[in-house]
Amino acid sequence: MSTHVQSRLSTARMTVHGRIVNASNHTMLVELDADDGGVLAVYKPRDGERPLWDFPFGSLHRREVAAFAVSDYLGWGLVPPTVLRDGPLGPGSVQLFIDHDPRRHYFVLVGEQQHDSQLMRMAVFDLLLNNADRKGSHVLLDAEGHVWGCDHGLTFHTEPKLRTVIWEFGGTALPPSWSEDLVRLAHDVGADMAPMRLRLLDLLDAEEVAALGARAAGMARLASLPDLAEDERPYPWPPV
Repeated sequence: MSTHVQSRLSTARMTVHGRIVNASNHTMLVELDADDGGVLAVYKPRDGERPLWDFPFGSLHRREVAAFAVSDYLGWGLVPPTVLRDGPLGPGSVQLFIDHDPRRHYFVLVGEQQHDSQLMRMAVFDLLLNNADRKGSHVLLDAEGHVWGCDHGLTFHTEPKLRTVIWEFGGTALPPSWSEDLVRLAHDVGADMAPMRLRLLDLLDAEEVAALGARAAGMARLASLPDLAEDERPYPWPPV
């Protein structure tokens, strides 16, 4: 499914329906192939990104694509298919829109035990990507019960930036298969001609790719997810 969807996201004619007004950056709801059973997507043009002091200007849309690349490589299915392409407002990221009830965000889902494994894996993913902005509303539940994460523009920084609402799983043991996935990622990110490394170097700085590999290697050695220390406040604002 992912390959077919990525192809459609990359090549289909794009019709803009309107701006998503509560987004920090210029974010558009678009329809692809509107005349032929179209699908909805979220288009984030580079030129609509707000300048930030700690992330290079014009890089956020590439980080959105890199987050999908890592999720896709690991086989974790956490980020909807996302591509880099040109659009009506210039180059940007285009991500498959996930139909969801916005009232059922992280703070609701975490109270329903059937989602715990998926939410815990998202906590691992945020730690891996050094996600600086995991708000509760960035956690989406689709009609099939699959949990997705969106809004990964503030990721992959080389300095510690982790800010997330997902702290309920601190001290929980990591499944061995997840650790094996992280070992595989660390190896391929560090191998000069590995396809995954080359894919990421098209989207991120070399230092950011190296930092990702180092985090993956370190996390693979963890027995459990870290707890939140009493003097730490690594939460985004607003939390939802």
